[in-house]
Amino acid sequence: MFKKILIANRGEIACRVIKTARKMGIQTVAVYSDADKEARHVELADEAVHIGPAPSRESYLVMDKIIAACKQTGAEAVNPGYGFLSENEEFARRVEEEGIVFIGPKHAAIAAMGDKIASKKLAGAAKVNTIPGVNEPIPSPEKAVEIAQGIGYPVMIKASAGGGGKGLRVAFNDKEAFEGFTSCQNEARNSFGDDRVFIEKFVEEPRHIEIQVLGDGHGNVVYLWERECSIQRRHQKVIEEAPSPFLDDKTRKAMGDQAVALAKAVGYQSAGTVEFVVSKDKSFYFLEMNTRLQVEHPVTELITGLDLVELMIRMAAGEKLPFGQDDIPRKGWAIECRINAEDPFRNFLPSTGRLVRLALPLEEEGKVWVETGVAEGGEIPMYYDSMIAKLIVHGADRHEAIARMREALNAFVIRGISSNIPFQAALMAHERFVGGNFNTGFIAEEFAKGFSAELVAHDDPLLLVAVAAAVHRRYRERAVAISEQIPGHEVSIQSDFVVLVRGEPHPASVVATDGGYAVTVDGKRHHLITDWQTGDILFSGSVSGRPVRLQVERMGLDYRLAHNGVQLTARAAAARPSCRSSCPSSSRTICPSSCSRPCPACWSTWRRRPARRCRPGRSWR
Repeated sequence: MFKKILIANRGEIACRVIKTARKMGIQTVAVYSDADKEARHVELADEAVHIGPAPSRESYLVMDKIIAACKQTGAEAVNPGYGFLSENEEFARRVEEEGIVFIGPKHAAIAAMGDKIASKKLAGAAKVNTIPGVNEPIPSPEKAVEIAQGIGYPVMIKASAGGGGKGLRVAFNDKEAFEGFTSCQNEARNSFGDDRVFIEKFVEEPRHIEIQVLGDGHGNVVYLWERECSIQRRHQKVIEEAPSPFLDDKTRKAMGDQAVALAKAVGYQSAGTVEFVVSKDKSFYFLEMNTRLQVEHPVTELITGLDLVELMIRMAAGEKLPFGQDDIPRKGWAIECRINAEDPFRNFLPSTGRLVRLALPLEEEGKVWVETGVAEGGEIPMYYDSMIAKLIVHGADRHEAIARMREALNAFVIRGISSNIPFQAALMAHERFVGGNFNTGFIAEEFAKGFSAELVAHDDPLLLVAVAAAVHRRYRERAVAISEQIPGHEVSIQSDFVVLVRGEPHPASVVATDGGYAVTVDGKRHHLITDWQTGDILFSGSVSGRPVRLQVERMGLDYRLAHNGVQLTARAAAARPSCRSSCPSSSRTICPSSCSRPCPACWSTWRRRPARRCRPGRSWR
């Protein structure tokens, strides 16, 4: 076994590899750029080597610097993680030539699977289902139209070297095929330096399902079930889960067998992923093979109980797989949410800067798992991927896993930058996701005009009003406790409030009880038990016996609450019964006597005109 390995990556995957290596008794070397000199992976590693300026093309993508760092530190092997150089055939070859072990597949397998046209030919030869189409480079837009007509619309125009949604167009007619070919070719040339384009049938209502495979250097290859990756935004995965809620056992086995056949055909060693597109009738077709560890690998680990990072290291060291296909368990359900630094309320605009507050959900072994490469006070730089963390949960079934993920998202506190947590929480509550009725077009269909708080409905909106009232009462208690009181003129803590939410006033009564409050809102009674203190962002406790976690902050006179994807602002004030009376001749609210205070019965009017005061006989309707 290796004594020291170098991790040619950064962020959460570097931290993940360090964690497993430490468990195995292997020393680790981190590499870092100027932007990452205080990063978490640098702190966790046994050694660290500076490799250049912040831009990845001058640091993490420079092969010579990575190889030099290996020689400098005596690292026997390189773990590339994912991204950067992980699927670079030249890097794998050069590492091997230097006598350093590449913890991943051999360079020949990377080369074979890295070209989409070549990989489709290999898949066809291995009797793996492939999408109808032309796998030769298309020479012109006119030829593209001719081929598309022969296949039948809709068709997908794809760059051979494409990835991440780049170099891909869908055409439904001749005009779109002609224009799509040209734009796809230009984008491929600019992004990848390779303008080869091919065409295949577009599968309608497709699901993106991938099979995890493992192969050792002794000819043994197995598959570790599947992952459902259909929840995507602009071809980028947002949520992954294992197993898929769509597949049956027959289809699952057929896909697994074909993935193994392809891996054996290229002599695959290490962990890899065979991606399929699956139609609504469960027909499936080979999409591509990722010759590396996937971002979403933890969901497979949770349902199988296997450590994929450890297995990759052991196979790279020449060990055999310690199990066969029939020995691999499939227990429960796992879901992963990618927590990214982006603002979902501003069309997912990237958000960079310092993490002023970062409080992760409490990890529970086998239930809740967080992988991150950042810490509170750290920065999300503009140079790299926007991922803050991966949040992974496991449950006995899909229903339990979804419920656990919703609670974990509620407890995930990020301040200083924006994150996509509200969007992830909204997806978890969406009826189509909960019902498993989705495909790769789900987000585009359901959020065609973008994401906003108004699109999310809370299953119990008065719960948030009750919490706002209780929090306001707690702040009033604190104010009284720290203020100087004149004997005989002490300020009493009131129990009756009016809580304004989205322009609508809600009468609320808050009475302190042992360990919490009895709160009545709009005639509905809630019993809150909590140890929440003023200044805390996370509100944990129970409401009428039901466990609740939500986030609440005081923002001047307002309280901002977030729960299950819903975000709202509430303002609370003491109710003044003396300022409330009904006009006997109408439904309007009248102030019966001079009280020199704002009239809470017409809160919205008073907010618009704060200079107005309650006077006898004045209508506030």
